Formats: sequence, C-alpha cells, structure tokens
Amino acid sequence: MNPRLTELHPLMQEYLHDLHVLRQLSAHTLKAYQMDLGALQLFAAEDTTDLLCVSNAHIRRWAGRMHAKGKSPRSIARGLSAWRGWYDWLTERDARRSPGVANAADKLFANPVDDVKAPKRLKSLPKALSVEQALSLVNQAVREAQERDDFESIRDAAIIDLLYSSGLRLSELLGIDVMQSKDRQHESAGWLDWDAGEVTVLGKGGKRRSVPVGAPAMASLSKWREHRDTLDRQMISAGLFLSATGARLSPRTVQARLRSLAIRAGLPTHVHPHMMRHSFASHVLQSSQDLRAVQEMLGHASIASTQIYTSLDFQHLAQAYDKAHPRAKAGKG
Repeated sequence: MNPRLTELHPLMQEYLHDLHVLRQLSAHTLKAYQMDLGALQLFAAEDTTDLLCVSNAHIRRWAGRMHAKGKSPRSIARGLSAWRGWYDWLTERDARRSPGVANAADKLFANPVDDVKAPKRLKSLPKALSVEQALSLVNQAVREAQERDDFESIRDAAIIDLLYSSGLRLSELLGIDVMQSKDRQHESAGWLDWDAGEVTVLGKGGKRRSVPVGAPAMASLSKWREHRDTLDRQMISAGLFLSATGARLSPRTVQARLRSLAIRAGLPTHVHPHMMRHSFASHVLQSSQDLRAVQEMLGHASIASTQIYTSLDFQHLAQAYDKAHPRAKAGKG
C-alpha cells in the first residue's frame, strides 16, 4: 500500500470507532470494514481526489477497477456496502453537529455510492457427470444386478437406469406406481406405460408430463418388475420401487444406495440423484441441441431454467477442445 496511506483518514477512524462502541461489531467484521475503507482511500489517492469530494462517477470507476483486478462480485458488493455506510455516517454525524461548525458533509451533495451495484453473481452451474462417468455408473449397476441377481441390486439398477434415461426428480421417481390407478383409496401420482416405454409423473406445480424411457432402461425395469412381483401381495404397496418389506422406497435409501454405487464404480465425486437429472439434461442437449425438447422432458415452466445447461454444454466443448486441438495449449505454461 502507498506509504502515505498507512493510516486511515481520521473520519474513517472515527467511523470505525463508532462501529466498535455503538454497534459492537466483531473484530473480524471491523477488520473487513478497515480493509474496504482503506481501498476507497487508496483509489481516491491514486486519482488525486479528495475523499469528501468523491462523485458517483468515481465510485463506478473504482468498482470497475476492482472487477478488472479479479475481485469477486461478493467482495465488490461488500466494499460498496462499507463505502456507502461511511458516507451515510458522515451525513448523519454532521447533521447532529452545532450550526456554524464546519461539516465534512458540506462537500457532499449526496451519497456517491447510492445506485452503484456490484456485478451480478454468476449462478453456480449444476454439477453433472461426464458421459463416460454416467455410463460407468449405469454399467456398474447393471453388472452388479447380473452378477448378484438379488432383490436390491436389480432394483437399484432399474432406479439408476430410469434416472439417467428420463431425467426425473427423486420425488417424481418415488411417486411412480407400477400401474396407473384411480379409486377412492388411491390415485397414482405417476406410472409407467410398459407397452409404450413412457413414464408419466407429477412434477412441480402439480403439472403432469410424460417422458420416454430408453430400451435399456425398460429392460432393467422389466427385470425389476419380475422380482417385485415375488413379494407378498398382501404387504406390497402400489409403488414401483419398494423395500424388501413391501413399503414404498424412501429418498434417503435411494441417496445412500446411489452414493455407495458411485464409490464402487470408481467415480471421483459425490453422486446424488439430482446429479443424474443434470447429467441427463446436459447429455441430451449436447446431442440434440434442442432446448425446447429438453425443457419439456425436465418439466421446467420457464426456458430460462433449462438454458443453464447450455453453459454446461459449452463447458464440455471447451474441455474437449483443450484436450483435442493441436494448438489449444499454445502459449500456456
């Protein structure tokens, strides 16, 4: 930092003292305020601008400099908040002083930080598996079902296959009945059309949608149905995916089974059911480039919710470029 700025402006020090004594802010918070106010003072010194004559244009320029230096939107927003608070304090402080006493805020026509906002924070991209990882996970489940030929392995293979084949939410998957039914006791939230290879589910907002199920997933589901039908029919519920006691499967069970399956498949990341939905959307979009079709299959009310997967698609293409293009790494390292 500039040697001339080793100490903050006296009015900044007075403001920090008030924050400590009156508002009793923690030492950690006060240190953050001190750093942000120090940055403001440094910007003003670099532009040979009196701190008490700073304009809205100055603040916008300095916020732009922070952005250019790689500061995150969160850090810029915090800095602007500290600056805004100090200028508000100046005005309030001087309003309490006796008439005729020179006021610092006399030079300020308005708080220069008003209406200055930090850049919008980028939405974090949903985590999706690569095509190779998704196939490795599904293949692991199918292989275990074939080798073990037991109730849970066959059921798990059907669940993983359906999640990746149709992009369902976990709640939608667990709401599926083996057959559609509607009577006084029960109305199906979702069901499988075994002949058409299609699943109908009840999504967000009470909206139903039908999604195709791929042939390999239908094969896993048919095998599971055979085992499901071996349960005592007096115990069995209408749900498609059941525990060994015949009760509809719980979300926690699916989450735990998927997590352990991913570990056995050697995947280097924590896998959860919604990640399978993200992977489905990303991979279908990569292949089809049909955003509207993906929107319908996911059951998104707005296309904006689906558009985030175009970022994942670009991310995939960028990674492929870096690996494959002869000049992708030119100038790096």
